Amino acid sequence: MLEITKINRSFGARQVLTDVSFDVPGGRITGFVGRNGAGKTTTMRIVLGVLTADSGEVRLDGALLTPADRRRFGYMPEERGLYPKMPVAEQLVYLARLHGLSQRAARHNTSDLLAKLELSDRAGDKVETLSLGNQQRAQIAAALVHDPQALILDEPFSGLDPLAVDVVLAVLRERAAAGVPVLFSSHQLDIVEQLCDDLVIIAGGTIRAAGPRDELRDRYAGTTYQATFGTDAGWLRDQPGITVRDFDGPNVIFDAGSPEAAQSVLAAAVARGPVLSFSPRRPRLAEIFKEVIQ
Repeated sequence: MLEITKINRSFGARQVLTDVSFDVPGGRITGFVGRNGAGKTTTMRIVLGVLTADSGEVRLDGALLTPADRRRFGYMPEERGLYPKMPVAEQLVYLARLHGLSQRAARHNTSDLLAKLELSDRAGDKVETLSLGNQQRAQIAAALVHDPQALILDEPFSGLDPLAVDVVLAVLRERAAAGVPVLFSSHQLDIVEQLCDDLVIIAGGTIRAAGPRDELRDRYAGTTYQATFGTDAGWLRDQPGITVRDFDGPNVIFDAGSPEAAQSVLAAAVARGPVLSFSPRRPRLAEIFKEVIQ
């Protein structure tokens, strides 16, 4: 597990991180989201040792990170970082060798990753000749080629089409299943919600929400419910204490002032006929994000 505890950082008089704390469990994929300037990249650079914190700690499996630990991390920056005129496979082997892998292990890992990322047929091509999406896959391969003990990825899905997202996700899930902590930042909230096991939301340099994705959705569910009745739900508009948010024949989404008001709706619906479904409505990540950063 990667543990970030009470990290503070300022640039001159500007405080950019304040008591930033969250965990990145091994075997799970953690999404790190926030607006531009919220503190995501600064936090990740401190984890990687590129920047130092004014105070706070970063630990891996309970031990303070050392430079040797950080050399075993995999990092993908948001900016393109590969040599544009160097062939893809040659570049990956070179990077693996820089991390201490033997020539044989470096070539094996390169071949394996290119196959999994569906880039084998571009192995001999220069990076600059690849499409933006394939350059992104090559960048991800560079972060993985040395078998890192933790993965820090900044906007790894930028420029990828849905099929490419699935290809990259399969590779990341394989690493997570092997016990590797995986942290990635993204502005694409729909992708984060789909891919991540855990979520961390940062705003103004402070953590506003963190935890397992489904627990966060339950925590912010509030008093909004969704239901499907066996008959038209128009009668619900006249139910006291209820505000209908969306209505389409038997399908309805509504706000109830209390759990008791919701139960009164359920009782009234049962009296009118069959109830096909009735449950609290779990908010999407975009809704939680808007609520917690205000």
